[in-house]
Amino acid sequence: MAALSRLLRPALAIAALAAGAGCSSVSADGSLLGFITPYRMEVVQGNVVTKEMVAQLRPGLSREQVRNLLGSPLLTDVFHGDRWDYAFTIRRQGAAPQQRRVTVFFDGDRVSRFDAGEAPSEREFVDAIDVSPPKPRRTPLELDEQQLRAIAPPKPTRAAALVPGTAASGPARSYPPLETVSR
Repeated sequence: MAALSRLLRPALAIAALAAGAGCSSVSADGSLLGFITPYRMEVVQGNVVTKEMVAQLRPGLSREQVRNLLGSPLLTDVFHGDRWDYAFTIRRQGAAPQQRRVTVFFDGDRVSRFDAGEAPSEREFVDAIDVSPPKPRRTPLELDEQQLRAIAPPKPTRAAALVPGTAASGPARSYPPLETVSR
């Protein structure tokens, strides 16, 4: 029994120290020891309403036309039947969380007014949620006129100088015959 308690005490002390060290190793950005980041689930709720969609929204549209344009509202209230709320939230790892809201008010079956706030364009929305690293700048494969003029013309070869009016395809060489016939 004494041997067991001698082994158990140091093991408990090591476990307590490891647990205490683990608490202080989580940084402010949520990473463990600065390089391990736990997975955070992407949360997307509601309808994406862009600036282009809001531009088509106008007083006088029917409920069906609004539903075709913006989709089904996220919130409809029994007590406020003349109001549809389109809310959108997104939380992605590596991107700032976003919240947007569009409220459409009806007078009977027709839109009387709407409050859209500052809706992003489709391009702005995609850029805001894109967390991929920036693409490297690629060099063009063709030279422009200034670069072509900067390149020195090739120097004529000795073979081109020997035979005027012909283009040289390479240096002039003489080769021995490939095989000799001996009989």
